[in-house]
Amino acid sequence: MALRRILTEGEPTLRKHSRPVTDFGARTWTLLDDMRETLIDANGLGLAAPQVGVLRRAVIIVNNDGEMIELLNPEILEQSEEKVGAYEGCLSVPGERGWLERSTHVKVAAQDRFGEPFTIELDDMAARAACHETDHLNGTLFIDLVDKLITEEELEEILAEEE
Repeated sequence: MALRRILTEGEPTLRKHSRPVTDFGARTWTLLDDMRETLIDANGLGLAAPQVGVLRRAVIIVNNDGEMIELLNPEILEQSEEKVGAYEGCLSVPGERGWLERSTHVKVAAQDRFGEPFTIELDDMAARAACHETDHLNGTLFIDLVDKLITEEELEEILAEEE
């Protein structure tokens, strides 16, 4: 396993559509293992292959129990009408946050690292992460969806005022 460099906003790869994963062998396993290690090192909640320069439909998210879930060729089948807003950030847009409403529940169809299909239902932060990372696969960054960006310092001030 190896740490991979996380691309940042402005790099063209982040704006491209990813291709489906069709090879479920050693190359894909290495990518997933490297993504896992990179995500742990970055202390994030999710990572998509385009963020490490690979235009494949591969995502790793952290569920609400702290477990990492690999989603290959994910497709969001259902999203709850109920939404909740939060200041969202991204490993590819360091130091910036933006208020974004996302569904509180999603149902996702995907494949595992062996190509076996499965569906999973995710709630709260895991649902948010699944939506956020799936956006990456389509060349969309969270900054495209927010009205206003704030810095980490501004977020700290807002949270301090709420206490």
